[in-house]
Amino acid sequence: MDNVEYAGFWLRLLASIIDSILVLVIILPVLTLIYGQDYWISAQLTAGFWDVFLNYFLPAIAVIIFWIYKSATPGKMLLNIRIVDAITGNKPTTGQLIGRYFAYYISMLPFFMGFFWAGIDKRKQGWHDKLAGTVVIKNTVKEQDSPLKPNNF
Repeated sequence: MDNVEYAGFWLRLLASIIDSILVLVIILPVLTLIYGQDYWISAQLTAGFWDVFLNYFLPAIAVIIFWIYKSATPGKMLLNIRIVDAITGNKPTTGQLIGRYFAYYISMLPFFMGFFWAGIDKRKQGWHDKLAGTVVIKNTVKEQDSPLKPNNF
């Protein structure tokens, strides 16, 4: 993949922060409606089904769906970056994207090193990208000059 600009650590971190804020704006009021104000001061590990569903399953499903249909989460879209196959530059397969999500857990260990790796890697790949065979690129190349196939995005 020539003529592409990889999205680096700080840009990707900003996209992640944007996504996290969006998730919080949606989920926090719902959790408060379901469990009340005591939810926020409780020492319990989980408050029940909706706590686990809204904090873990719903965000995972939403992220994977955004990746499948848009090749990006809202934060990435706002920053004009997207996920592509590392070899072809085409849209990654659904299997790659699901694997990429679960590889986040590997990137968290030890001490989030897999995420920081994107800051030193020549293609700006985190461990989750390497495991899934993906890269995150900036959408700066004009469509007519793009080495990537625009019909695949």
